[in-house]
Amino acid sequence: MTDTRRRVKVYTLNEDRQWDDRGTGHVSSGYVDRLKGMSLLVRAESDGSLLLESKINPNTAYQKQQDTLIVWSEAENYDLALSFQEKAGCDEIWEKICQVQGKDPSVDITQDLVDESEEERFEDMSSPGLELPSCELSRLEEIAEIVAASLPSPLRREKLALSLENEGYIKKLLEIFHVCEDLENIEGLHHLYEIIKGIFLLNRTALFEVMFSEDCIMDIIGCLEYDPSLSVQRKHREFLTKTAKFKEVIPISDPELKQKIHQTYRVQYIQDVVLPTPSVFEENMLSTLHSFIFFNKVEIVGMLQEDEKFLTELFAHLTDEATDDEKRQELVNFLKEFCAFSQTLQPQNRDAFFKTLSNMGILPALEVILGMDDTQVRSAATDIFSYLVEYNPSMVREFVMQESQQNDDDILLINLIIEHMICDTDPELGGAVQLTGLLRTLVDPDNMMATTNKTEKTEFLGFFYKHCMHVLTAPLLANTTEEKPSKDDFQTAQLLALILELLTFCVEHHTYHIKNYIINKDILRRVLVLMSSVHSFLALCALRFMRKIVGLKDEFYNRYIVKSFLFEPVVKAFLNNGSRYNLLNSAIIEIFEYVRVEDIKSLTAHIIENYWKALEDVDYVQTFKGLKLRYDQQRERQDNPKLDSMRSILRNHRYRRDARSIEDEEEMWFNTDEDDLEDGDPMVLPSEKIKNSDDLMDPITKFMERKKLKESEEKEVLLKTNLGGRQSSSFKLSFSGGTKTNLTSQSTASSLPGSPGSPGSPGSPGSPGSVSKSTTQTAAITTKGGLVGLVDYPDDDEEDDDEEEEEKEETLPLSKKARLGS
Repeated sequence: MTDTRRRVKVYTLNEDRQWDDRGTGHVSSGYVDRLKGMSLLVRAESDGSLLLESKINPNTAYQKQQDTLIVWSEAENYDLALSFQEKAGCDEIWEKICQVQGKDPSVDITQDLVDESEEERFEDMSSPGLELPSCELSRLEEIAEIVAASLPSPLRREKLALSLENEGYIKKLLEIFHVCEDLENIEGLHHLYEIIKGIFLLNRTALFEVMFSEDCIMDIIGCLEYDPSLSVQRKHREFLTKTAKFKEVIPISDPELKQKIHQTYRVQYIQDVVLPTPSVFEENMLSTLHSFIFFNKVEIVGMLQEDEKFLTELFAHLTDEATDDEKRQELVNFLKEFCAFSQTLQPQNRDAFFKTLSNMGILPALEVILGMDDTQVRSAATDIFSYLVEYNPSMVREFVMQESQQNDDDILLINLIIEHMICDTDPELGGAVQLTGLLRTLVDPDNMMATTNKTEKTEFLGFFYKHCMHVLTAPLLANTTEEKPSKDDFQTAQLLALILELLTFCVEHHTYHIKNYIINKDILRRVLVLMSSVHSFLALCALRFMRKIVGLKDEFYNRYIVKSFLFEPVVKAFLNNGSRYNLLNSAIIEIFEYVRVEDIKSLTAHIIENYWKALEDVDYVQTFKGLKLRYDQQRERQDNPKLDSMRSILRNHRYRRDARSIEDEEEMWFNTDEDDLEDGDPMVLPSEKIKNSDDLMDPITKFMERKKLKESEEKEVLLKTNLGGRQSSSFKLSFSGGTKTNLTSQSTASSLPGSPGSPGSPGSPGSPGSVSKSTTQTAAITTKGGLVGLVDYPDDDEEDDDEEEEEKEETLPLSKKARLGS
């Protein structure tokens, strides 16, 4: 086959509606036994491999385009094309296709393609369904082809479904199935598989009711065992009849309910196991199957709920001590599945369902089950409890508060849950994680209700902190008695991280309850012991807990932190971390940055007074230097409260001078006799006097500040001896000198000559004139012309003026200063 007439390229249409070249070869037509019909074959010209093997289907529409192209669809969304090198080859293959379909080769399309909308418009919907061939073994292939050809068209699917319903066709097909199995007719069984799968894709409830009836469902499953794509038959019926056992934990007297349970299990098995994974196209065609299972479950829950005798007996067996462990496990598993089925109910019906369970005593029953040793039973009980908490946490809260009036703390339901969380033996703590989530839901104020008579939040949180919180924090307190965690293995660290996560949630969402508990029990100090854990995630959990407390900006918390020196473990962890740039480093810096940005004065003073020596060398961020600046500004205001109030007055009044006051000043200027001015003095307006005075006082003030700092350093020994201040007895960082002395108070400092707090020290070396003159000058300026405060004291963020300007203004003649101040 070397002539060029048969030389073709094979193309397929991809998902982007673009043609992909599958290769070049030579085409031929002939009978293929495997496909049982005339077929088109294309073999690659390079190696003779088979590029295409396609049966010429009598119902497939083939199109001839541009004399050298034949196009057709093999299946839904799978289009093929043969591009011929020569027209003669195209005509030859086209004649073969037309011959098989019984068409005239002169046509360009072998089947009439009618648009779906036109088909629906012109065909009468009330016309009877498709005329199906008689249900015989010899015609199974034809039936399978009709079913497959009907699926792409909604109208044809509808007509096929009507025919299958009206003629009792499904039961006839199942009779043939028995014949094929008896004869071991594998080909017929493969055709039946395709037919039954196609009927599923018709998506008709009426057909499902026939297929899933007690008489038919096992045969339907049998048909689906013979998948042509599998070399070995699947044994689904054997599994359902021999392996899968239906256990009646409590005898069910209603035969309809029992039949419905069997049916639902088998249909769910068909959907999950038997049917092949549907394609995107087919998945929408199985929506009715999903609905069938859904409504079955709703019916089962409703029927069980109405059977009070059944539920009463169930809970009686659950709580009876005489019930053996295996029986109890079956009862709990049944109840778990029962609750899972309830998730299919509508909200109104689900309300009624959980109310029924509550009235039957599900919570006392769970309390008994959770107290048992069997881990599987406890696990199932936890799942049931999670359904109750997620749906109605208020019901659970009400039960435990009533229970606390009768029972000891140790056997309360919530304390049982906490104990199971703490004692989880799973290395990954999967159960503990689940229980932590349930506890968080129970203590979440956002889902607590407030009524006219009572507030659930107040009552429940009061109960929880009185009866349960000590159980939750017990592992934390037991593990933090020393400076390092007594147990620091991975599982313990995971558990403590879960407890810290819950406590952090409480800090964020609860108010005085958690605050009183933390301060009274010194919880934060214990938590910060975990900063020295070898597990970084636990150290970060501890830091996150403290960060949440600091973020509240609550002075009760701040005083507690300052009094107990609780930044010490944080600073230690920061220094121990060294120069490593990691999450712990960033998180610790962030908490200090927050204190700086939010200007939390008590914490700023505490940090600088106690830990500045350890932190002053950290210069890769400006956080600590910024804290020091904040602290210095605070001390300046404390030492000179008048200056602080003067600064605020200046800010308020400096820009409030209106046009009239400027005119008055100019009038005063022009009325002033020139003789009053000394030779060489510049002539300035009163408004300029203000500016010049500001410029004059600014460097003087800054010079005095630098002078104070210098004198303070020179008399450091004296200050350490005389100045009082609180220091941390427990702080053991390797500071130079061993301890850090607090900055002096204003009253003590002012009593020392030349100390930073004594701006009135006369005759200090290098001072710009006597301070008394400067003070007089200030008074003169602040009372000039009835204006309030014209001295411009530097704001916190102003930069120093140039040194040259300072020297120039510091050496101004005293007479000029007096004139400017007059």
